[in-house]
Amino acid sequence: QVQLVESGGGLVQAGGSLRLSCAASGRTFSSYAMAWFRQAPGKEREFVAGISRSGGAMAYADSVKGRFTISRDNAKNTVSLQMNSLKPEDTAVHYCAADVAPLRTVVRRSPQEYDYWGQGTQVTVSS
Repeated sequence: QVQLVESGGGLVQAGGSLRLSCAASGRTFSSYAMAWFRQAPGKEREFVAGISRSGGAMAYADSVKGRFTISRDNAKNTVSLQMNSLKPEDTAVHYCAADVAPLRTVVRRSPQEYDYWGQGTQVTVSS
């Protein structure tokens, strides 16, 4: 079992920044990949960014590339998402997720590949 708790969401003006954090517990953190997804009202959950177990490989959605940065600290069991140059279209509930499949070396982009989810944190960007 893995427990995930997100923090850091809020309301920000367009062009501003937010940093989301996700604290993990329950299994050896360095043994699984992590990702951030988001879901806006009336839309499907979409991949935002992902990072491999060691932190050596990262992947981003085209819509956030160059603006968002994912990182992890395996000593502190946390994964973070630094979001800069925020746009109103970034408004959504943001979720962190864990992919515990063994020996996974590629960051997956489909929500179905992820086994554990946090409760989500709201990010609202005003224009």
